[in-house]
Amino acid sequence: MKRPLRYVLLVAAAHALVLPTLYFYRVHDRPDAPAWAASLAEKLGLRAGKDATGGTGAGASSAKAKAQRPVPVILVKAAARDVPVWLEGFGAVEAYNTVTVRPRVSGLIDSVNFTEGQTVEKDAVLARIDPRPYASVLEQARARLAQTLAKRRQDEALLNNARSELERVTGLVKSSAESVSVLERQQAEVARLSAAVAEDEAAVKGAEASIAAAQLDMDFTTLRSPIAGVAGKRLLDAGNTVTANQSEGLVVVTQTRPISVVFTLPQKHLYALRPHMKPGAKALTVQAFRDDTGETIGEGALTLIDNQVVSATDSIRLKARFENADAVLWPGLYVGVRVLLETRRNAVLVPRAAVQDGLNDTQFLYVAKPDMTVEARFVKTGTETAGGDIVVESGVAAGEQVVREGQNKLKPGMKVENITQP
Repeated sequence: MKRPLRYVLLVAAAHALVLPTLYFYRVHDRPDAPAWAASLAEKLGLRAGKDATGGTGAGASSAKAKAQRPVPVILVKAAARDVPVWLEGFGAVEAYNTVTVRPRVSGLIDSVNFTEGQTVEKDAVLARIDPRPYASVLEQARARLAQTLAKRRQDEALLNNARSELERVTGLVKSSAESVSVLERQQAEVARLSAAVAEDEAAVKGAEASIAAAQLDMDFTTLRSPIAGVAGKRLLDAGNTVTANQSEGLVVVTQTRPISVVFTLPQKHLYALRPHMKPGAKALTVQAFRDDTGETIGEGALTLIDNQVVSATDSIRLKARFENADAVLWPGLYVGVRVLLETRRNAVLVPRAAVQDGLNDTQFLYVAKPDMTVEARFVKTGTETAGGDIVVESGVAAGEQVVREGQNKLKPGMKVENITQP
C-alpha cells in the first residue's frame, strides 16, 4: 500500500507543476518557450483551439471566433535619432581652492573687515593687526640706511681726492720731483679708501634689506584674501593677540567659481574614458544633477582620471570642473554625475515598455506587419534614454511598428487593431 500511494502523490505533483507551465507557453505561443515545453504541449493538445483532451467542441469554436477578431493594442513606430550615451555615477562637490588665512606676524588684532559668508575678491582686506611696532622698526631701518648712505658719500669723496693726489704724485715721481715713498703712501691711502667704500656698499645693501624686511612685516599686518571666494565662519575676533604662523587661522576662504566635482565610476569604463584625456583631445562634457529630482544643476568638463583604480570598490575616481556662475554647486554637496561618452547617430529607438523579458536573459517584442498581423522578434537592446525609450541594436528597423501595450493578449500571427489611430 505504501508504494502505490507514493506513486499517486508523485504523479499528482507532476501534473500540478508541469501542466500549468506547458499551458502557459503553448496557449500564449511565447517565442521564448523551451523546445521541450512546446513539443510536450503539442502532444498533450495544450494549444489554442483545443482543450486538455484534444477536443474541438464549443469551447474550441468560441476560442476560434475570438482569434478571428483583431486584438486592440497600442502601436508605435520605431524611430531613428541621435542618442547620447551617458555614464552615470555619484560624487561630491569640492572647492576649487581652499585657503586658511593665518597671521604672518605677531600682534593685536585691531579690526576684522569681513562678514561671515561674504564673497570676497582676491587681495580683499580681511583684518588688520596693530602696525605701530612694525612701523617703528621700519623707521629705524630707514634711519640706518640714511646714515650708511651719508658715510658712503663721504668715503667716495675722500677716495676721489686720494685718486687725484695719486695721479699728481705719480707724475712727480716720473720727473724725479718726488720720492717713491710718497707715491707708495698715496697708493696705500687709495687702497684703504676703496675698501672703505666697498664696506659702505655692503652696509647700504644690508640697510636696504632691513628696510625690505621691515616693510614686509608692515604689509603683513594687513591680512588679505589670497584668492577670490567665500569667507567662512570667523575664527578670531578683534582684540585677540596672535602669533606669526599660528595653527589657528582667522577664516577659511573657499573658491566656488570655478568649482570641482569628484565622483566615481565602475572601472570597466576606464578604457573608454582614457582616450579622451590625451593631449589635444576634446574634454568630455559632464553634467551634475540633483540626486532627489534628477534636475540638471550644472555642466562642466572632465579634467582628471585618478592615477590608480580603487581596488576595494573596483571603481575609478574622476574630477570635473564647473564654472558655477550661478553658484548652485556648493562645497560638500552630494550630487549625481553623468559623463557624455559619445553620441550614437541614427540609433533605432522603441519604448522600453514594448520590450519583453524572456528566458536565459533574452528579450523580444511584437512587430506589426503591413497586413496587421504580428510576429515576435528577439532583439538586442542597448542604452536607455531619460524619456523611457531604449536603443535596439538588432531585430527591428526604423519605421517598423511595434506593440507598446497589449502584448499579454498576443501570439504570433494574430491580427491587431491600433487603438491609437484617429
